[in-house]
Amino acid sequence: MAQRIDLPRSNQEEYLRLHRAVWPEVEATLTHAGIRNYSIFLVDEHLFAYFEVDDATSLSEASAAIAQDPKTQQWWTLTDPLQRRLEGTPDGEQWLTLKEIWHLD
Repeated sequence: MAQRIDLPRSNQEEYLRLHRAVWPEVEATLTHAGIRNYSIFLVDEHLFAYFEVDDATSLSEASAAIAQDPKTQQWWTLTDPLQRRLEGTPDGEQWLTLKEIWHLD
């Protein structure tokens, strides 16, 4: 899976500070929900995330499990306001999921 969102320069220092020490409970929730190999990249004011979802889990199932975690909800109260959602991002979602057009194993 790949996703995009913007991160205004004025918010980058705080966002990077938070991500230098992601809460272990948030990481555990992601892992428990079936998320693996998760990376976030920054270019200018653009964040790009890449992650894999276990074969037995759909993205919607993983997202629902993650959204139910109180510690992750608390984390989002810190990170979400720093980001700028992209036009076309579905209601109820923070990041825009990108459509895969090519893959090489």
